[in-house]
Amino acid sequence: MTIHVNIGEAKTRLSELVAAALRGEEVIVQRDGQPKVRLVALPEAEALEREAIAAKRKAAFGCLAEKYAAYPPEAFDVPPSMTDEEYEERIKRKFG
Repeated sequence: MTIHVNIGEAKTRLSELVAAALRGEEVIVQRDGQPKVRLVALPEAEALEREAIAAKRKAAFGCLAEKYAAYPPEAFDVPPSMTDEEYEERIKRKFG
């Protein structure tokens, strides 16, 4: 998704626009209706953002580690919902 804002609006919404750029959205700043600047997140900033999100998720799952410590690792394996053949059959039925 692309966000187009004029320069005056960009001044008041800068933190919101930076957050959108970090999420991967394209932000275009316009002057007099003409695009002038594109806000793009730095690859390093994107990597740091992803690491922070991963750390939060890991911490959330870590709070349950003691509760499930007695279970073997294979107890958490999730079987596929259908085989490849079943999937292909379903696609053929749906789309012909």
